[in-house]
Order: sequence, then C-alpha cells, then structure tokens
Amino acid sequence: MKVMHFHFGKEGGAERFFTHLVNALARRGVEQTAVIRPGRSWRKDIEAVVRIHESHFRNLSLDRFLLPRRVMGIAKQERPDALMAWAPRASELMPAYPGCIKISRLGDYPPKLSYFRNTDVIVANTPGIADHVRSLGWARGLEVISNFTDTSAVAPISRAETGTPEGVPVIMSMGRFVHRKGFHTLIEAMAALPDAFLWLAGDGEEQEALEKLAAEQGVAQRVRFLGWLPDAQPYLAAADVFVMPSRHEPLGNVILEAWAQGRPVVSSRSEGPNWFMRDGDNGLLVDIDDAAGFARAIGSIVSDQALARSLAEGGRATLMQQFSEEAVSGAYLELFRRKP
Repeated sequence: MKVMHFHFGKEGGAERFFTHLVNALARRGVEQTAVIRPGRSWRKDIEAVVRIHESHFRNLSLDRFLLPRRVMGIAKQERPDALMAWAPRASELMPAYPGCIKISRLGDYPPKLSYFRNTDVIVANTPGIADHVRSLGWARGLEVISNFTDTSAVAPISRAETGTPEGVPVIMSMGRFVHRKGFHTLIEAMAALPDAFLWLAGDGEEQEALEKLAAEQGVAQRVRFLGWLPDAQPYLAAADVFVMPSRHEPLGNVILEAWAQGRPVVSSRSEGPNWFMRDGDNGLLVDIDDAAGFARAIGSIVSDQALARSLAEGGRATLMQQFSEEAVSGAYLELFRRKP
C-alpha cells in the first residue's frame, strides 16, 4: 500500500500525532511519501520511513503557485492508493488525482468547505468536528478517527535540570503560547499554590505577555519556560500534575501524552476533554477561565496521593481502551483501501 501525505504544519500536538501515525503505518508495511515544510524539528522522526519532499508553502511565493502542479506530478509518478491532506490549507493543494481515495484529516473546526473541493472523505478526530462539518453542508464521506500517542513509560528528567527544588509539587502544561490555550489562567492559579512550581513547555507570540503576567502575579520565581521540547515525555514523567487550561481544544493530544506517563490530569471543559474525560474518574474538569477552580483542582491532587493515583490509573485505562495505536492505525488502513 502507498500513501502520500501533505502536511504544512509547524510545531505542536498535530505534528506529534503525524509522526506517530507515519511510523505506525510504516510498521504495518505502508510505503509513504510526504510533502512538508523545510526545517521542521520533527523531520528526523519520519525520514527513515518516508520519502520527503519540501515546500515553503508561503502564500505569495512562486513555490506556492507551482506546488499544485508539483504534487500532481509526484502523485502520477508514485501512484498512491491514498492521498492524505493534514488540515484545510494542505487540502487546498490536494490534486484531483484519479484512481485513489483522497482524505482530509481535521484536528480543528474548518471555517468553510471550499478547502475540500478534491476531497472524498473528511476524517475528524472528534465527534464535535464531524458534527460541525455536517452543519456546513458536507455531504461526501465523513469518518471519526481519533489520535494515539506513544504509551511507553520513560525515565523522568532530574528536576535540577530546570532549576526546580526537590520535594516541591511540579505542575506542567505545554502547547503553543497563544491566547486560546489559556496559559494565563494557569499562571493566575499559581498565585494560590504557593509551594508549587510550574513548567510551561512551548513557544509562541504570547510568551512575553505570559512572563509579564507571572511577574505581576508574584510567581515568576516558580515558573519555568522550557521552550519547545522535541521530546516532552521525560518532563511529563517528572511532573506531579498535568494541566490543560485551553479555552478551545478540539481534542487535547497533550492529555493523552500525560496519561501515557502516568500523570493525573486537570483540564478545562473545552470540546475535546468534554468528550473523553469523566470528572473524578480519569481526571478533573474545571470551567474555562476559572483560575480559582484550577487552583482548587490542582491542590486537591497534590494533597491527596490516593486521588492522584486513581486519576492517573483512570487516564491510563482510557488511553489504552480508546486511543490505542492498533485501533487508530487499523481504521486508517481500512479507509485507505476504499475506492473513491
């Protein structure tokens, strides 16, 4: 089987899932090609199993205008069984190549359907995204196939590497530093957790504002900005609680990664977590923008080791039952075999 991917993302949870799926498909004998942006930190994670073509994909560049013709040429040469575009922008470039199924994979809510003129099937990674696509008038194929992550436990880093004292509660979160991720709410919550340290992994346009907020809240000495982590697993393994405070989160890959390392999770009641988390069973849910609520939820886990263990075990069970590599990669293989 041959699959050709179009992926123009940068750094984030969607990119981590892309590398997981590409490698899972390779383990099941799928031959793959991918068109990606140059300079991606995660290229090294796929280059052993994928033939890579690079494009800057800038809106006003010559490369952008020539790319549709180029990808059609690659498709004609490779004759794939499936073309797979990751997100709306990549879907715009999917060629009208006959003879194979053309799939657009969505991890967020598209604003319109015009991106998908050459798409046979949209894959939504949550039921909410699928419902949204239907509400826009999509009448072609539609499937819900979620994500998975590496479930192997790793050794934790030494807290000394981040300048964090031993014996203090460590709260961790990660993602793009943009307003919708809600990191400002988590920093505000830290003011009510005077003994805890916060690790924030990621980067983005809001970092300076977040650093300023930490200073204003009097918690700057207890907040560590870790930068973008190509491999966050050892940091997750070293933390006591993982928190996802997003105002909008279609799924929440980072929660799955935290569960894989046996961490209890606190999340906002955003779209994805409302689908697969059960408050008090596999995590604690808090209203969006409720800094005091986050502080109470985090504090309850830090002060109650039995609760922490119970939530971590519930999260691990959900991860293995609902988000396994075998089930997700198998669903994609079944889809790739369909005729348009």
